[in-house]
Amino acid sequence: MPAIEIGRICVKTSGKELGRKCVIIDIIDKNFVLVTGPKELTGVKRRRATIKHVEPLTEKIEIEKGADDEQVLKAIEKAGKTEFMAQMIEITL
Repeated sequence: MPAIEIGRICVKTSGKELGRKCVIIDIIDKNFVLVTGPKELTGVKRRRATIKHVEPLTEKIEIEKGADDEQVLKAIEKAGKTEFMAQMIEITL
């Protein structure tokens, strides 16, 4: 399983954002991370998420810790992952 790290692209595995992709922008502690979609691209708001509710993917982008949504969007575009991020993943529980 890929590591939980800044810039790692993940999929939300619970809540109203289930199946949407997000990017880890900060690691709060061993249980929580700060994620963003950004909202205008994936529908995931910048928020704290429980590590248990995000599934890390093999994809990663280069961002600084605590990057704002505009910086994250630029990094996604630079990595050529805009379409990839906009696609939802169907999750069966």
